[in-house]
Amino acid sequence: MNKLKASSTDLAFCGIDVSAATVSVAVIKPDQHLAEREFSNTASGHRSLLTWLGQCGVVVRISLEATGVYSLDLTLALDAAAHCEVAVLNPKLVNRFAQTLVRNKTDSADAVVLAEYSRRMPFTAWSRPSVEQLQLRALGRYIESLAADLTGVKNRLHAAERSTGMPRAVLHDLKQAQAALVRRLARMRQQARKLVEADKLLARRFDLLRNMPGIAETSALSILCELVMLPPEMTVRQWVAMSGLDPSHRESGTSVHKPARISRAGNRHLRRALYMPALSAARHDPHLRAFYRALRERHKTALQALVAVARKMLHAIYGIFKSEKPYDGQRLFPQLQLEVKSIAG
Repeated sequence: MNKLKASSTDLAFCGIDVSAATVSVAVIKPDQHLAEREFSNTASGHRSLLTWLGQCGVVVRISLEATGVYSLDLTLALDAAAHCEVAVLNPKLVNRFAQTLVRNKTDSADAVVLAEYSRRMPFTAWSRPSVEQLQLRALGRYIESLAADLTGVKNRLHAAERSTGMPRAVLHDLKQAQAALVRRLARMRQQARKLVEADKLLARRFDLLRNMPGIAETSALSILCELVMLPPEMTVRQWVAMSGLDPSHRESGTSVHKPARISRAGNRHLRRALYMPALSAARHDPHLRAFYRALRERHKTALQALVAVARKMLHAIYGIFKSEKPYDGQRLFPQLQLEVKSIAG
């Protein structure tokens, strides 16, 4: 559906706070009047919300937080409406903005904050993903959840096997639960692979990822499931910021000089998917190993150096996706060539 065009004076600014059962809505109309309503977070509730927003008589610029499955259907419905423009925001960014406005933390207050965000902050429209992209990310996150469940069951079984007072029934049930989770994980990964292989671009990117140092098939699938939703026009700096791997500096005058930390204002699923590949690459790839050692020699902690490796790997992934050429550590670290040669020798 074609979107209506509007000038900044012909806009209403809307904020929507989404929960599992309801959505709280606040609208700042062109005459600066604030209107608030609550709707059910269902298909019929979404239709009622769109009808109510249509009564504004102007284009409505909407901000809402990314809350996974609770906000997805609503976002799709809003994006399809001709009189709506939608931005999906990182909750941490909204929280920082909210601290400058209000002290209360309620659904209605959050909706007002989001409406003010729509009115005051630069607007970046949400890019509507394809059905296949949505399915692949949903599969990736479900696989991540199953893997966490499997780790928990393995840990409980490990502890139970070392307890002399543990009933056999408990041990048997834990072993069955472990075997069932292994089978479920295999099925879900197979489904995700089918989606990837059905798309030539995704299949090519999957192969490029698997050929990077430190990235095996499981990690490649997890990383691809998170990157698949990113708009193609994003820059590598935006990728890094989206992942939350960008450094956050805390300095003020001469009295405040805290060590830089990653912002974490981004996709925790992608950060988690990059952790083990970064750990492996820092040990086995000569270029990333030299980079890691150089950071350690500059008195960076092991974790800080590892995060920097993950950030460099994200840069490398961006490069191989754009060029469709295999990973080349020499292009990523031209300044470390002499050091790499001495380590390899």
